[in-house]
Amino acid sequence: MKTISLRRVIGMIIGVIIISLGIAIFKESHLGNDSISALNLRIADLRGVSFGVQNMTINVVFLMIEFIFGRKYIGLGTLVNGIGVGYIVTFFSGYLTQWFGTLQSLPVQLLFVVLGVLVTSLGASLYQTADLGIAPYDYLSLGLRDYTPFPYFGCRIFTDALCALLTFLLGGLVGIGTLVCAFCLGPFISFYNKAVSEKVLRYTPGGLDAADMSSKN
Repeated sequence: MKTISLRRVIGMIIGVIIISLGIAIFKESHLGNDSISALNLRIADLRGVSFGVQNMTINVVFLMIEFIFGRKYIGLGTLVNGIGVGYIVTFFSGYLTQWFGTLQSLPVQLLFVVLGVLVTSLGASLYQTADLGIAPYDYLSLGLRDYTPFPYFGCRIFTDALCALLTFLLGGLVGIGTLVCAFCLGPFISFYNKAVSEKVLRYTPGGLDAADMSSKN
């Protein structure tokens, strides 16, 4: 059994909060979110519920799949991420909209996309480095890797592309922010892992799963 330090738990929680802030920044840019957030935002609009309620609803479904097929990946971080992200995003979105209104200038929108990448990847790095469980959505690509002959990178592209396609078919926003998330989050997460997270948490997650998650999230 691995010893779970308080530093790792705090790092995981802070990581979830920072991820949520990053998603809210992407949302404020109106240029597209990461694929699963974009899908949840669209379904929330269609259902007439908050992003927090929709995010938790779909994570319950993903968590059931993870519990059946990938129980070893479930930890404290799985639950904190699955339950907390949607509501924290809603909290931050309210303040960002209050402070900045609806962004009209494309350069400012692009600036928010850049900030979104930097913030989200930092949060994801802290969350992943803490190594306290895989988020319900992130498990889907790991599960596909475990039960198919395909590599993790390909499985992740498949799940992200499927969510983006569903978002588009439902009339949601798939834009430059979505593409930036697909190509930029992974490299920045890898940078933050070595430059920040492993030093702050004084912990280096071991095994293939940690390396996989850092290469593409």
